[in-house]
Amino acid sequence: MTDSARHRPVPRRRPTSAIAEEGAAPPSADRALADVAASIAEPVRARMLCCLMDGHARTATELAAVGEVAASTASAHLSRLLGQGLVTCLAQGKHRYYTLAGTTVGQALEALLVLAGRPRPQFEPTTPPALRQARRCYDHLAGHWGVRLHDHALRQGWMVPAADEPGAYRLSETGAAAFARLGVDVDAATQARRRRLACACMDWSERRPHLGGALGAAWLQAMLTQAWLDPDLDSRALRLTRRGQTQLNRLLEDTNS
Repeated sequence: MTDSARHRPVPRRRPTSAIAEEGAAPPSADRALADVAASIAEPVRARMLCCLMDGHARTATELAAVGEVAASTASAHLSRLLGQGLVTCLAQGKHRYYTLAGTTVGQALEALLVLAGRPRPQFEPTTPPALRQARRCYDHLAGHWGVRLHDHALRQGWMVPAADEPGAYRLSETGAAAFARLGVDVDAATQARRRRLACACMDWSERRPHLGGALGAAWLQAMLTQAWLDPDLDSRALRLTRRGQTQLNRLLEDTNS
């Protein structure tokens, strides 16, 4: 299976408030506000949205459990939230992961929770500690360290979102040089055929993206070659070595100072 098939973004629907007959005037601001408020006001959908406020993605099955409804009912609610532009969906393999559609949605929900007098919900993973810290996801790094390095590469501008392909990244000149200094075979990654160079891969335990694609595979191989990570013989778990701990901490501290 190619990376494109594994990480297929679900097209975002136009908000229902923006759908109008050809030539009709767009809805007024107060009408659009009423449509958004109505989408949030239903208790099941409100619980789903609050669950997603921690920044971690959830599957439709998990959100059905959160909303205490059947899968078919949850699907209808999620369709409403997608149509209103409150959530986005990423199809990855047989799963569909839902997240809030940007920080603006999260800020609006946070403000409503303040009015309601309720704290933001917390994400509590149930993944075994060894697998949660670092593990293989196909041929790239997943887990806590995979997510941290993905986020770090984005913050430093080593990768930028590809404008023509949702979920994919383009390697910057600064990033190419930075990855090369880390021992990553950038040339081999950029010349890889039948797979994307870099893409967001939703992390099973963290429910936030780690780096997939040819670049993600090359980065993991570089860390293994340099003995930053030590593979477990009986599982997908990867143990962070003392050398790896030192080098990764130095990487994150030096470029964030």
